[in-house]
Amino acid sequence: MARHLLEFTDKGIYCEAGDFYIDPWKKVSKAVITHAHADHSRWGMEQYIAHNHSVPIMRLRLGAKIAVTGYDYNETFMVNGVKLSFHPAGHIIGSSQVRVEYKGEIWVASGDYKLADDNFSAPFEPVQCHTFITESTFGLPVYRWKPSKVIYNEMNAWWQQNQAEGKVSVLAGYSLGKAQRMLQNIDASIGPIYTHGAVENVNSVLRHYQDLPETTPVSAAKNKTELAGSLVICPPSALNTPWEKKLGDTDTAMASGWMGLRGARRRQSVDRGFVLSDHADWDDLINSIKATGCEQVFVTHGYTHLFAKWLREQGYDAHEAVTDYIGEAADNDIAEETTTVVAAEEEGKQ
Repeated sequence: MARHLLEFTDKGIYCEAGDFYIDPWKKVSKAVITHAHADHSRWGMEQYIAHNHSVPIMRLRLGAKIAVTGYDYNETFMVNGVKLSFHPAGHIIGSSQVRVEYKGEIWVASGDYKLADDNFSAPFEPVQCHTFITESTFGLPVYRWKPSKVIYNEMNAWWQQNQAEGKVSVLAGYSLGKAQRMLQNIDASIGPIYTHGAVENVNSVLRHYQDLPETTPVSAAKNKTELAGSLVICPPSALNTPWEKKLGDTDTAMASGWMGLRGARRRQSVDRGFVLSDHADWDDLINSIKATGCEQVFVTHGYTHLFAKWLREQGYDAHEAVTDYIGEAADNDIAEETTTVVAAEEEGKQ
């Protein structure tokens, strides 16, 4: 059986012709990275290659001394005779699809992606290819997102209501990507915005090449009275902890694609849920794949079985791929039980 240009191995997505891996989860000599989230950019590689905007975030997370080379979008570079380039994935800042070309064959590894413009990361651009590697974090018809503007208006109204009641609005989202997306689109004129240390650390790096609204670390607040009526952005792991209790009278919310599922908000013990994801929904997954003009699809993390099955029914040569990627990582545990039920229901409809 002929080998593919890209192979799924126990270390990551491997290109034998160029002797490199894409988003490996075990230590390798050369790693091409789609974006800086922890499940795609891991410690211990001898050499990293990533988009220029991912480089400082990777240094923050993996260490200042990592060996990493950065490239811009659409900039072609060679690795052992194989042609590569990064193209916008729209997932978070610096997130990239990796185009791999060798002897006329073209593959695109998309990493994580979304089509909605978040006013922060470079918008997704479809790349023509023969084979497309897609995520399927939300690869079921039940997942269809509202326009982002609707969600931001809901967030603004929630904050204003809490402010009128003298409460602190605590809004949870992943420290890299979701937090900055919310900062860019929430109405900062409503009041002061404070941040958890994990969010502020990322913001401090990104401010060197990206404008962000003014924020203040929670640690800089003199007392609870100063925080009253403000918005505090934090990672989900900070909810229901002593850190949150020190904020005073709070109303809590989480922003996640999982918030559209029955029981997800209850399981996370938040007062409010906003359905806002940095991953493509069902329709956008399909539209993205169509736009590539590909014939073959490999489906990674998420609803791989159901989505690959649906693609085959549409005439694609579609396959499931086993990887160590997580998807909406920070919030994944809150939806595990519910999504299992949803998947079973969708399977029954086939």
